[in-house]
Amino acid sequence: MVEKNEVEKKNKVVKIKATTGAWWKSTTTSDESLETEKPTIAAKKKAPKAGKTTKSRKKPAPRRSTQKAKTAVAKKTEKELEPAQDKADNGVSKVAKKNKAQEGQKSPKTGDGGKEAKKENETGKKESTKKEIKKVCKLLINAEEPEECRLALLEDGRLESIHVSTIGRTQTKNNIYKARIVAIEPSLQAAFVEYGTEKNGFLPFSEIHPEYYKENLSDAVLRLVETHQWKKISITDVIEKGQEILAQVVKEEVGKKGANMTTYLSLPGRCVVLMPGSDSSGVSRKISGEEKRGQLRDIMNSLEIPEGIGWIVRTASIDITKTALSRDVTYLLKLWADIKKKGQELEGVGQIYEDHQSVLRFLREHFDPSLEEILVDERDAFEQVKTFVELLPAQQKKKVNVRMHKGARPIFNQFSVEDQIESIYQPQVNLASGGSIVIDPTEALVAIDVNSGSTSKGKNFEASIFQANMEAAAELARQLRLRDLGGLIVVDFIDMRNKKHVMAVERQVKASMKRDKAKVDFSRISKFGLMQISRQKLGAPIEAGNYMRCEHCKGRGTVRSVETLALYYLRRIQTGASRKPVERIECHFPLDVASYLLNQKRHELHDMEERYEVEIAIVAETAMKPADHELIFHKAEKEEKNKKQT
Repeated sequence: MVEKNEVEKKNKVVKIKATTGAWWKSTTTSDESLETEKPTIAAKKKAPKAGKTTKSRKKPAPRRSTQKAKTAVAKKTEKELEPAQDKADNGVSKVAKKNKAQEGQKSPKTGDGGKEAKKENETGKKESTKKEIKKVCKLLINAEEPEECRLALLEDGRLESIHVSTIGRTQTKNNIYKARIVAIEPSLQAAFVEYGTEKNGFLPFSEIHPEYYKENLSDAVLRLVETHQWKKISITDVIEKGQEILAQVVKEEVGKKGANMTTYLSLPGRCVVLMPGSDSSGVSRKISGEEKRGQLRDIMNSLEIPEGIGWIVRTASIDITKTALSRDVTYLLKLWADIKKKGQELEGVGQIYEDHQSVLRFLREHFDPSLEEILVDERDAFEQVKTFVELLPAQQKKKVNVRMHKGARPIFNQFSVEDQIESIYQPQVNLASGGSIVIDPTEALVAIDVNSGSTSKGKNFEASIFQANMEAAAELARQLRLRDLGGLIVVDFIDMRNKKHVMAVERQVKASMKRDKAKVDFSRISKFGLMQISRQKLGAPIEAGNYMRCEHCKGRGTVRSVETLALYYLRRIQTGASRKPVERIECHFPLDVASYLLNQKRHELHDMEERYEVEIAIVAETAMKPADHELIFHKAEKEEKNKKQT
C-alpha cells in the first residue's frame, strides 16, 4: 500500500509538469492536460443573459378604491372642478399646437420648418467633413550617431511618442535569463534570484510557474496545488534555495531596486504573442467584431501549435492573412526551441535571449496602419525598416512610404522636433488658452498642478476655467505617455462649480488616455478638485538615460546661498581656532564664498586671530563647486615635538 501511494504522488507531479510545458525537467511526454475552466466560465457568462430575457417587470396592481375615497370625491363641489377642467383644456390645446409645429419642422417643403431642416442638413454635412479629416502620421528615425538612437512619432507635426536608447543605458525588459534562486523571504512571499547582473532580481510567488515546484510535495500542499488555492501555500513549501529557473524581466531596475522577474514567459512577435507553459488563448480586445475575432481564432486553431503553449493575437493582426500569421508562429516556435536548447547547455546563470534592437522593437510595438511615411537617416536602420515593411499585409504595405533622409539639416531639426523633445524635460507645460500644467515627479507619486494663467481674465470665469481644465486633461495624458511616468498620479484641477463640467473633464481624461498602451485606472474628481490616476510603468523614465544627478545640489534642486555658506564656514573656523594646539588655519573655499568672507567678515576674522592667537589664511579656488570646501588645521610645533619625545 505504501508503494502504491508513492507511485500515485509521482504520477500527479508528472501530470502537472507535462501540462504546464516544462522545458528540460519533465521526464514524461504525457498528452493529458488539466481540465480548463473555460466551459464553466462561458456558462456563467451566458446564464445572466438568459435570466434577463425571461425576467419581466411586474406592473403594480391598481389599488382598490375604498368607500372613503368615493365619498371624498362625491363631496367635491362644482366650483373646485371647474378650474381643473379649464387647465386640462388649455393643456390639450398646447399639445395640439406643439404637434402642429413638429409637423411643420418635419416637412422640408413647407415654410420655416423646411428652411430649418436644410440648415441642419448643411451643418451635419460640415461636421461629417470635419470628422473625415485624417491626421498625417510620420515616423522619424535618427540613428546617425552610434552612441544614441532616437525614434519620434509625429501627428500633424506634433510629437506623440518618443523612444531614446543610448549605449550607457541598456534595456533589459523582455530579456530571458537562466537564473538561480539565492534567497527566499516567506514574509514577502517572494524569492530573490541571481541572473548575471550586479543586483538580484525580485520574483514574487504569484509569478512562479508550477513546473518549478519541488517534486516531493506533501499531501496537503499537493491538494492545494491541484485545487489552485495559491493563497494558502507558503513559498518555502514549494521552492528551495539553489534551484535553477528560466526568468524574464518584466520591469527594469529603478534606482536601488532590482528588476522584477517572472517565470511565465512570453515571446512577442508582430502578430502573435506565444506563451510557453500556458494553455490560454485569446484575441486582443481592441479587435472589434465577432466575425473577425472568430476568423482569427479559426486560423490560429488550424496552425500546428504544440500543447502547453498559449497564444494571444495582437491588434496588428486586423488585416493579416493566414500565411503571415503562420510565418510569425513558426518563427516564434523556432525561437522557443533555441531558448530551451541554450538553457540546457548554459552552465551557471546568464542571458539566453535578448529582445530586438531599438528600431525593430519600436516598430513591433508602435507601428500603426495609419502611418504614412517613415524617414531614416542611417543605412543599416533603413534596411531594417524595409525588411519589416515587406512582412506587412499588402493593404498596409501600399500605404507606408519608407524614405532615406538626405537633407543638409539634421532630421529632427528639419521637422522641429528638437524643441518639442526639450519641453519634455521641463516641469511646466504651457496650454493653448494661456494656462499651464506643472509636473513634479517625487519618490512616492507624481503631482500635476493645473494653473489657469491668463484664462481667468475673461468675463465668463466659469467657462474659461472649464476650457483650461479640458486642455489640461488632454495634455497631461500626452505628457504621461511621452515621459513614461507611472505609479500613483495626483492631478489638481482648477475648482469647478458646475457638475456637468466636472463630468466632461473626467470623460476627456479617459478619452485621451485610450491611446496609452500602459494599464491605467482612474478615480472621480473629488470635492477638492483632485483626481487620482494609476498608470503602469512601461520602462524607466526618459530622463534616466539622458540626465545625470546634479553634482552641486545632489538631486535636491536648490543650493545654499553665499551668505549662509560663509557664516557656516565662519563658525567652523571659530570652533577649530578655539582648540589650544591649533596654530594656523588654512581655508580653501569657492571664489564667491572666499570674497564674501574677506570683504564682509574681515573684522570678525581679525578678532578671532587676536583672541585665539591663530593665523587664518583664506584661499579662493575658482575650480571648486559651491558645496565644496577644505579646512586644514596646522598644530603647534612644540606640541608635536613633545608628542614625539613621549
